[in-house]
Amino acid sequence: MGYTTVLHQAAAVGDYDLVEEIMKKKSCDPNQKDLVWNKKTPLHRATSRGRSEVFRILIENGARACLRTDNGWTAAHFAAGSGRLTVLRLLHSLHAPVDKKDTSGDKPVRIAEIYGHEDCVHFLEKAEIESRNYRQMVKLNGLPLDDTDEEWEQERKEARLQEKTSN
Repeated sequence: MGYTTVLHQAAAVGDYDLVEEIMKKKSCDPNQKDLVWNKKTPLHRATSRGRSEVFRILIENGARACLRTDNGWTAAHFAAGSGRLTVLRLLHSLHAPVDKKDTSGDKPVRIAEIYGHEDCVHFLEKAEIESRNYRQMVKLNGLPLDDTDEEWEQERKEARLQEKTSN
């Protein structure tokens, strides 16, 4: 965990060349969560702005699309909220989670509804079913699937436990 990196900034502005250079040098972790900006990763920053080429280079260099911000948003939440259908399609094609609930119980499809991105809503309604079917197939066949932010899940578990003990 840390703070905003040059990679976060380059991803946000869509500086493909700089992102590529950073990734080649391996000078920044593509999964670094920014404590100042709600634990956003460079992928979150690129996704919310529809930077599909930056998204691609981050993914190719180990960025995990399942990582969550402090409020539970995945890359799909950011893409849905900003109406980035191309990025949602990319996420879905990579079997990234497009149907996880955030801390308020909202899935990306609900975020797209709130912001009026009907094309994203229609896509996500179908993608959720396909994702659920894919996860079932993976589970049945014992295959690996990177769809969980373990650190975030642990933090949520600890927060729920703390709530129970303080009540």
